[in-house]
Amino acid sequence: MHRFSFIAAALALIVLTCSAPSQAQDTSSQAIKLGDAQPFTFDLLVDRAKTMAAGPYLDGAAPRAEAVLEQIDYDAFGKITFRSERTLKVGETPIRLFHLQRYAKKPVGIHLIADGQSREVLFSPEFFDMPKDSPAKALPEDIGFAGFRVLEPGKEADWMAFMGAAYFRTSGELNQFGLSARALAVGTAMPDPEEFPRFTNFYFAPSEKGALVIHALMDSPSVTGAVRFDVDRPSGVVMTINSRFFARKGMERMGLAPLTSMFWFSEYSRRNATDWRPEIHDSDGLAIWTGTGERLWRPLNNPPRVMTSSFLDRNVKGFGLAQRDRDFDHYQDDGVFYERRSTCWVEPIGDWGAGMVQLVEIPTDDEIYDNIVAYWLGEQPVTPGQAVSLDYRLHWVKDEPYPAASGYVYSSRTGAGGVPGQPRPPGVIKFVIDFDGGKLGDLGREDGVEAIVSASSGKVSGTYCLPVVGTKRWRAVFDLTPTSLDPVELRLFLQHEGIALTETWLSQYHPESVPNAGKK
Repeated sequence: MHRFSFIAAALALIVLTCSAPSQAQDTSSQAIKLGDAQPFTFDLLVDRAKTMAAGPYLDGAAPRAEAVLEQIDYDAFGKITFRSERTLKVGETPIRLFHLQRYAKKPVGIHLIADGQSREVLFSPEFFDMPKDSPAKALPEDIGFAGFRVLEPGKEADWMAFMGAAYFRTSGELNQFGLSARALAVGTAMPDPEEFPRFTNFYFAPSEKGALVIHALMDSPSVTGAVRFDVDRPSGVVMTINSRFFARKGMERMGLAPLTSMFWFSEYSRRNATDWRPEIHDSDGLAIWTGTGERLWRPLNNPPRVMTSSFLDRNVKGFGLAQRDRDFDHYQDDGVFYERRSTCWVEPIGDWGAGMVQLVEIPTDDEIYDNIVAYWLGEQPVTPGQAVSLDYRLHWVKDEPYPAASGYVYSSRTGAGGVPGQPRPPGVIKFVIDFDGGKLGDLGREDGVEAIVSASSGKVSGTYCLPVVGTKRWRAVFDLTPTSLDPVELRLFLQHEGIALTETWLSQYHPESVPNAGKK
């Protein structure tokens, strides 16, 4: 999936100063026309989604003026600016709207809620400034909006954006956009083409305690939905999400609470690097807090082929795509600041039952592609007519919001196996995993700390662990000799007197990526 599908053009926007009326219903005084009032509650929106699911899919027609929209590429879109005097204001939250373009060709309805009623913001070209030669000049005057972005009150920066399919993202705690979330993932990494449900309408209301409440209506050939986002900014961005989905068709793989990110290479996978920068990724690992309380850390891969990994669980306590490496020197990119990219953590509300966290990793050769997807998948496939309810919180933060008392994986590295200064055995790879936190800093070499390593295939040898001089960290080291070219599942943790000291490090190693691997 191409990252330009909903965010690339947004990054080229010229940020405008906010100047807006104090209440959403006052926008008409700024020559913003609103449609007729309609009764609105979230329950009514849920009923609408349920009714839609009982009927045929009606949103499959080609976009209006598609040939013109195709001409609004990255550069042309960046020259179309929203007029500051047309800024909507919901409570104290300013909102500006996106113009349609090559990567977002179908319009969405924008509605303001007041006193139990909603009124649609009617599109007009007067919302935007654009060059005289812009291809957008040839569009119909009622073509519609592509999405929206939310600005800092009184500032020139935005911190949240919705545009394209059912994608959304925030700049999080460190004020840097990175990974994205979706309402739903349908058929990801399946033989048939993936389906991308689309938000068709947004409804805005002030939040009683937070920044903003957004309601969204969703539609696709297989499923409809109503989603409520109550967005707060205590530290980072926290979204309380209530999702109600209704299946038109059966779905073998309907991913819930999906996160989408980019991973090209890191210190753990330098063999994939063709760029001068030491690391390039929006996220460096998948973190899981299982229903039994175990903490898992799985470094991300840029695999040789599409790989899907499943982590079976019941009533998972949380999972997320995390950016743990916060050292600028590890990236050396002062343009996009990968060290500031958000961690996004999914916190279930209520019991989610039996299922799995599923991780999809797709090969990539550039940083412009989102090639990582993580989501929750229920134990049973979704059947036609089935209703699925899901409540959860998304935390867009610097660090995982519920840290464990045990040690955590600080870094993962690989290199040639064997002993330095001696001939290196062909095809053998060395793994070096550093742990930090918990009780590790209180233990020394003579205290009997052990590294517990297992592999699904191949031979593990040379295992040891020791404290890292000058730090409170511990380092575990082992060699792996693959016996075939099949992927190897690795598992490692540190223990003391039979009790785990750290979270569990998991890895999927691909011998086919390394010369001479798997040869006997």
